[in-house]
Amino acid sequence: MRPDGDPEPDDYGLPRVDVVVPDDARELDREVLAYRREERRRRRRDRVGRLLRPFTRYGLAIPIITGALLIALVSGGLMTAFGPRPAPRPTGTLLAPHPSASPGRVGGVLPDAEVAMVGKERTPVALRDLRPGVIGIVPPSCGCEHLVAELAGKTREFHLNLWLAADRREDSAPADRTRRELIALAGAAHAGTPQIIEDGRGVLAGTYGPPPGSPGLTAVLVQPDGVVAHVLHSPQPGPALTEKIRALG
Repeated sequence: MRPDGDPEPDDYGLPRVDVVVPDDARELDREVLAYRREERRRRRRDRVGRLLRPFTRYGLAIPIITGALLIALVSGGLMTAFGPRPAPRPTGTLLAPHPSASPGRVGGVLPDAEVAMVGKERTPVALRDLRPGVIGIVPPSCGCEHLVAELAGKTREFHLNLWLAADRREDSAPADRTRRELIALAGAAHAGTPQIIEDGRGVLAGTYGPPPGSPGLTAVLVQPDGVVAHVLHSPQPGPALTEKIRALG
């Protein structure tokens, strides 16, 4: 020891260091555990750094692009699920060439007229292309929510269509209000998805509807070949109605 208190250097010019070697290696357990914890933290930091390196390399550009893609995917899914359904295409079955009745009657095809599918936009469609399925002619204040729900569920079960058209022969309300009421009626049918059609000339109601003033819905059942199988005024849900709808397929 030098007079100033510093240890004397060893043969290599280095200061003397007191090293204590424990008699039992277990005395180093705490130091070993601390070392291993630090190593685990370092490995986690390295893994996170490798994962984030592609995003941090270009600053904020990658996160912004990723967020935009996610928003586009979610928006596309919502539009597919809740957006308006496209106008139905004619089935692969040809229109019946020689029906047993004249157009507009049971056993005949639908009248040769044009209606419009109501969605985000109005899409013209030939009335005779509405097949196979059920066309519901709805008078004002019909109170037929339960029947529409039943028709929606059964047509969906048998892979058919359901269309709703307003009977405006005695309806003095504005057309927009009638359309909104029809859309609300369709929206209440949770078991299926009725499609709204606009019959500006009143062809359906005039051809198949009940006498003016009748409060019930009229169901026109159309086969794949365009032939009207049944016209049911105020039908009642039950096995008989189910069987008639099933037979359309």
